[in-house]
Amino acid sequence: MRVRFWILVIMVAVSGFSQGMLLPLIAIIFEQDGVSSSINGLHATGLYIGMLIASPFMEAPLRKFGYKPLILIGGLIVVLSLALFPLWKSIVFWFLLRLLIGIGDNMLHFGTQTWITDFSPIHKRGRNISVYGLFFGLGFAVGPLITRFVVYHEFLPFMVSSAISLLIWLTVFFLKNEFPEKTVEKNSLLDTFRRFKQAWKFGWIAFLFPFSYGFLEASLNGNFPVYALRVGIDIHAVSILLPAFALGSIVFQLPLGMLSDHYGRRNILMLALLIGIGSFITAGVFRESVIGLFICFFIAGMLVGSTYSLGISYMADLLPRNLLPAGNIMCSILYSFGSIGGPFVGGLVLEYLEGGLFYTISFILLLVFIPLLFFKQKYDWKEVYKSVS
Repeated sequence: MRVRFWILVIMVAVSGFSQGMLLPLIAIIFEQDGVSSSINGLHATGLYIGMLIASPFMEAPLRKFGYKPLILIGGLIVVLSLALFPLWKSIVFWFLLRLLIGIGDNMLHFGTQTWITDFSPIHKRGRNISVYGLFFGLGFAVGPLITRFVVYHEFLPFMVSSAISLLIWLTVFFLKNEFPEKTVEKNSLLDTFRRFKQAWKFGWIAFLFPFSYGFLEASLNGNFPVYALRVGIDIHAVSILLPAFALGSIVFQLPLGMLSDHYGRRNILMLALLIGIGSFITAGVFRESVIGLFICFFIAGMLVGSTYSLGISYMADLLPRNLLPAGNIMCSILYSFGSIGGPFVGGLVLEYLEGGLFYTISFILLLVFIPLLFFKQKYDWKEVYKSVS
């Protein structure tokens, strides 16, 4: 079980790595080529549109073939797509490759995420999903660092990322295939949507966190490089600033997960949102200061950077076990919606209000905080923690 867990969390780092590299890298290349910020932001949605397209079709193959084949196919799609970027520099061709990477990333996320939530006991669920988020964050933090290779050759980052992803993908062959709990007999698309409706009924509040995290993450990585170059912040500074958010997330991902096991997901999520709102408002004030932005991004990452993994744990707490596959797909769908909206809205904001990007992110976080404030907690988490200690 331990080997399985660590292979899965290392594998999800591939997904974070590809996303963390592609968003700023292509944004920088397009900005240098004179592509408008609105088109740049719209292009960044390709990866998340791919995720969204694939989401409704993930559950049936998982139940039929198991976790391992889904993860292997998803990883292979990502590796091959990254390797094909240097083949033809075209806005349309690169958009199609982003779609494919989105589909592959979705298969990786859904397979690893559902597998981990399925075998994790409730008193360790926050910890395990936090480690999962930690490794996604590590991949996402390393990704932007690869963008500096663009000064040597425009296509070098794509080749390096494809080779690294391939090496990590090979470790999945060491896993023994398993299947989710078979309590649902029908696996048609209509039945999948019915389970989506049931999952939303039980855990709608938890699904807001993948949405807000996707909006935030995609806005920062897709729109901030464009803003930074326009105000005179160079590429090297951008490659340091973007990982600051991921670094904060990495440092506090596991402690927050363990605290949520003890004090409850809702309480920790409320604290994270409040500090995140304040951090991005402050970032808007110091938007032209590299040091100021680094501090704000790091603090925001410390708390808001864990909302995706905490949201998944919260979802797993609220849903019956047989709805976990559907719940994880819903997380992916909401994450995709947020990630599609983030770069598009951020691109429009940059067109008309240069410093408004950070205030827009704060507003989205506030919209999630308000319903959470009035949501009734389902479990007495102190009693749950004591019963298994």
